Amino acid sequence: MSVVLSTASLPAAERGERWHHAVSRTFIPLDVQLLEDAPSPGRIVTEKLGSLQVAQVQAGPQVVTRSRRLVRDGKQFLILTLQQRGTALKEQDGRQALIEPGDFSLSDSSRLFRKRVQSRFCFTSFHFPREDLRVRDEDLRALTATAFSGRDGGAALVATYFARLAREAGSLDALVGRQFAATALDLLALLINDRRGRFAPQAPETAAATLVRVKDHILRHLSDPELSPPGIAAAHFMSVRYLHKLFQLEGATVGEWIRTQRLERCRQDLLRAAALGQGVATVARRWGFVSPSHFSRAFRAVYGVTPREWQTQGLSGAGHKHR
Repeated sequence: MSVVLSTASLPAAERGERWHHAVSRTFIPLDVQLLEDAPSPGRIVTEKLGSLQVAQVQAGPQVVTRSRRLVRDGKQFLILTLQQRGTALKEQDGRQALIEPGDFSLSDSSRLFRKRVQSRFCFTSFHFPREDLRVRDEDLRALTATAFSGRDGGAALVATYFARLAREAGSLDALVGRQFAATALDLLALLINDRRGRFAPQAPETAAATLVRVKDHILRHLSDPELSPPGIAAAHFMSVRYLHKLFQLEGATVGEWIRTQRLERCRQDLLRAAALGQGVATVARRWGFVSPSHFSRAFRAVYGVTPREWQTQGLSGAGHKHR
């Protein structure tokens, strides 16, 4: 459920204190200095995906500081910020970086940091416990206050995934949301390890992120009857053996996962096909099944009825609904 904090209804004189409270409540205790004589309205909309908090933030010019006094609270959280409007100057661990629209950056609450924005801005932030990101402290420290470009390379893949996760956060089931959030942090860990020259194909976070990409490739090629482990492995520059190891993480084989995805799409399409006068074989071919008899046996093994029986039941049910 979304939580909305806004200062729009307050007189300008009261917005500063209320905004300070909203920022510290949403993230971690922070010092906030507004840079306008009459502060602009600020707004924060948050969603929770397990331990990952997603926040859309809009406000006017300000400086936000995690001071030495506040660091003493011992909170160890990381904040990934996707900049959408306005340019931020971020400082941490002896570095400064300009974060422009389309970039993202990382901040670590266990150490001093400072962010200054000179104009009205909008960003999406992702706030999560430090222990959820499986990377070395030295690698994380080397990449805080660094601008990751969301326009190309591995950083673009990470930015795209996080941005889409933020857009869908409010509609996701709690369990599914936690899984998507875990995948997002796996992708971030993969990017950090790659930037630091620590890419390890067998690392758990690398395997999980790779499996996401492999599944996406499979789903985009389900209709291809030639889809097979050797072709999938070659498309991702890995061995067939390693591809099978990835799917073992979920207790399935590559072939089983492909067949399950194809059958589910056939199950959904069969009812529409019946209404359009299309036969079972047409639907089977559409999703990569070459042999109608093999498709029928596989469908019955999973759903307990033949494809034609499923169509008949579906049409009968539709008929009852319209009486």
